[in-house]
Amino acid sequence: MFEGFTLDRVDVGDVTLRVRHGGSGPPVLLVHGHPRTHTTWHRVAPRLAEHFTVVCADTRGYGESGKPPTDEDHTPYSKRVMAADCVALMRHLGHDRFFVAGHDRGACVTTRLALDHPSVVRAAAILDSVPICEALDRCDAKFAREWWHWFFFAQPGKPERAITADPDAWYNVGTKTTPERLGEENFADFHRAIHDPATVAAMLEDYRAGLGVDRAHDEADRAAGRRITCPAMVLWSSDDDMEDLYGDVLGVWRPWTTDLRGHAIKSGHHMAEENPEDLAAALSEFFGGVQDR
Repeated sequence: MFEGFTLDRVDVGDVTLRVRHGGSGPPVLLVHGHPRTHTTWHRVAPRLAEHFTVVCADTRGYGESGKPPTDEDHTPYSKRVMAADCVALMRHLGHDRFFVAGHDRGACVTTRLALDHPSVVRAAAILDSVPICEALDRCDAKFAREWWHWFFFAQPGKPERAITADPDAWYNVGTKTTPERLGEENFADFHRAIHDPATVAAMLEDYRAGLGVDRAHDEADRAAGRRITCPAMVLWSSDDDMEDLYGDVLGVWRPWTTDLRGHAIKSGHHMAEENPEDLAAALSEFFGGVQDR
């Protein structure tokens, strides 16, 4: 897994991130989602590394990255703070400007990164996500039934107890989540993470920030008319529920962007593991075609 890549620990301020990087060419940062670690990209990163310098990191709280104390507003786990981690990480590795692709919760980080740091993001690929405030504005009975975990994870104390009581049952180990589907080493990394109570608690902080401070940041940007000004590509899994929930997925993103394209990828939710060939090809074509303005 990640043959030819370097494994590092990088201090980005109040947290140390576990990171793998390799390849050559323009830099690309890949940001994972919940409940994965950076190893979810193990089938995509080597393909991209043929033409790009690829950086994959566990975001704060996840995997083997640091888990700082939280506060009443869950600000240490806000997407704004996670985006700042990304900028510091890439600068440490010598990359002042870069491409970024994020999936699921990592897509929320990618969105915030493009909004807060437009001078460093050359182009952004957003996978299986809409802005947090847009998802909450559209919350109806279907959303509540399918995405109830957003609201359960935000409760104090109870989700930690539920998940740590039987992490394998909670995360469908042996059914939807197996070594065969994820790859043995990726599965082992994911499995260690979900059995670590500190990681579980930190992952929940990500969601608690989502319903509070992250939503407030999104709403402030929307009210101010701020947009993602770099080229943006939105991809969504055809066998997931993005189209069922939002219909025209690109239509949700259009008011947030100035240069938008996107399409579905034939896959279930974890497209980097389930269809790495098509995902890597889409990312390579998109990033390879971007011209600086």
